Parts: sequence; C-alpha cells; structure tokens
Amino acid sequence: MALTPLDIHNKEFTRGFRGYDEDEVNEFLDQIIKDYELVIREKKNLEEKVSQLDEKLGHFSNIEETLNKSILVAQETAEEVKGHANKESKLIVKEAEKNADRIINEALSKSRRISLEVEELKKQAKVFRTRLKMMVEAQLDMLDTDDWDELFDVEIEEETEYEKELAQNNS
Repeated sequence: MALTPLDIHNKEFTRGFRGYDEDEVNEFLDQIIKDYELVIREKKNLEEKVSQLDEKLGHFSNIEETLNKSILVAQETAEEVKGHANKESKLIVKEAEKNADRIINEALSKSRRISLEVEELKKQAKVFRTRLKMMVEAQLDMLDTDDWDELFDVEIEEETEYEKELAQNNS
C-alpha cells in the first residue's frame, strides 16, 4: 500500500531507550524510498505519455492547420473558378448576341436585296408581257392582212402549173 503525504506527516515513532526505534525508522524510510521510486517511475512514464500526446497533438494540430489552409485555398479556387465561369458565360452571351445581331442584319439585308430583285423581276415581267403582247398583236395584224390571201393564191397557181408540168413529163 502506497503512502500518502498525510501518512508520512502523521507517522509517530515509538521511543526506545535511546530515542526512536532505529529499525522501525529504517523500515519506514525503506517504505518511503520504495514508494517514492514508484512515484518517480510513474511520473517519468506519465511525462513520456504527455510528451507523446503533445507530439500527437502537435501533429494533429498541423494536420488541422493544413486542412484549414486547404479548405481556404479550395474556397478561393472555387470562387476564382466561379468568377471565371461567370466572365466566360458573359463573354459567350455577348458573342452570341453579336452573332445574332449579325445574322439578323444579314437576313434583313438579304431580304431587302431579294425584295429589290423581286420588284425588278416584276418590272421585267411587265415589260416582257407588254412586248409579247405587242408582238402577238403585230403577228395577229399580219395574219389579218390581205397579203396572206395573195400568197395562198400564188402558191396554188404555182402548184397547179407545177403539177401540169409533172403530168406532161410523165406522159
């Protein structure tokens, strides 16, 4: 059984002929030495454990600090990536708007050009129609002239004379 400081303090030695009993004092001192050595060993073991735990605590504190820094870096990186993505999306939207405007302007220009071409083709068709009508009317006027009758009469007479000559040659 280990001694407590109170046990040491309250220990009373019996008195012998010349004072305290020497054997009893020596026994008590031996017990104190053993207990004191035990306390010293326990203290040394506990100090080693404390040192090991302090080492582990330091290691885990470093890990915690590293993790905290990593989290901050990750957050900053995420913010940067988000910022870059926002900028890039805005650029893409602006580019798309520019392309859309360009396409719309090209379509409008093409539409105007086609409208002008259609109008020009309408004018040309009217001119062609008018010319065709005039030509057809002129041809009809030519058909209505008496020249055709003369032409038919001449051909018939020529044809008849030709037939007569053929008949004479055949006979």
